Amino acid sequence: MRITIVRRALLASVGTMAMLGGAAQAQDCPIKIGALAPLSAPGTVVGGEAMRDAMMIAEADINAAGGVLGCDIEVIIGDSEGLPERGAAVMERLIAQDGVVAVGGGYHSSVGVAAKDVADARGVPVVFAETWNDTITGDKQKYIFRIAPLSSWASGTIYQFALTLPGIEKVAILTENTDYGIPASEETKRGLGEGGVDSVIFSVDIGTQDYAGIVERIKAEDPDMIITLVTGEAAYNFTQQAADAGIGPMDLPFVTGQDALESGAYWTNVPDGQYAFVQRIGVPESQFTEKGKAFAAAYKEKTGKSDVESYAMEAYDSIAILAQAIGEAGSTDGDAIVAALEAIEHDGTLGKIYFPYGTQKDPSEDGKGDEWWHQWPDPALTMIQYQEEGQSSTDAAIVYPDAYKTADPILVNQ
Repeated sequence: MRITIVRRALLASVGTMAMLGGAAQAQDCPIKIGALAPLSAPGTVVGGEAMRDAMMIAEADINAAGGVLGCDIEVIIGDSEGLPERGAAVMERLIAQDGVVAVGGGYHSSVGVAAKDVADARGVPVVFAETWNDTITGDKQKYIFRIAPLSSWASGTIYQFALTLPGIEKVAILTENTDYGIPASEETKRGLGEGGVDSVIFSVDIGTQDYAGIVERIKAEDPDMIITLVTGEAAYNFTQQAADAGIGPMDLPFVTGQDALESGAYWTNVPDGQYAFVQRIGVPESQFTEKGKAFAAAYKEKTGKSDVESYAMEAYDSIAILAQAIGEAGSTDGDAIVAALEAIEHDGTLGKIYFPYGTQKDPSEDGKGDEWWHQWPDPALTMIQYQEEGQSSTDAAIVYPDAYKTADPILVNQ
């Protein structure tokens, strides 16, 4: 009961805006908000399920706080399967058949790149939760927003961290042939090169399970470090197969995939995963906002997990910010929602979310690139390390950057 009361209090402002906006427009109830999530292979199912659970908590919280415009909201989640063509088709179905007025969620960049054009052409606002490719906002489409970091920012965190480690002269980069993996690997290679570190890229298809051949090719390069830029269960498989071959996290510095944040699944699939580094979006749980702490409690209760993944928090915020925008707009009209989003200040689980650039102010006015369009500028980016076997990602050491650092990295084979 205590958790429910806290969660209702945190979203009271949304309920207030719903009541204030209720007279602005006759509204069919419930208000339908769509969402994308990979719930089937070859997509990142563990990530998709986390996002689904988070968005269902958001729906319950918003409705408990009074809904929006006098209506409950209904979150309708479409399974993108991690495939661009499927994502575009699901976006079309959500808009044309299900009648959603806005869309949140989204995990894979390739899905976001394909699906955003469908939504923008139909005038339906989207707040993407976890799609990193820079062009998603870089196209400067009117109806497209993002609260995840740019891929170039995320890649920068990884290679900048690598450059702080002693003895790193050559890095092997494993990437997937997607709109996330290709630019992320190229940006990582460029950044390492500028820091005087050589690197070689190995590419695989999304969802690859058998890495025997790739592992042998990487071994032949004799790298000092491995960086993994593949998503989902595929990253688990590669990391354990690399460990079996003597080039895993216990053998040399090793950055594994972000889905290792689901530490229960990680340790089940990667029993030899100690000392792996993982990128995390967001601050450590000890520094969560009050809303973040309330969400973490609700999420752990719902899922039975011991930690909260950053993409779950992003998914929750994508729905909550859309609900606030609809309430402030007093309307489900796409243009009105866009205007509200461009002016919004949202107290999210990840912090205060806002969009400084858009139709009212172009990024170029401040010397920024087009990718800053409708982009939240303040996501925290950190590197953690599993320094104890079976450790929760919540308790893992933060090893980079210094602003959040809780421990020095433990380096193996150096």
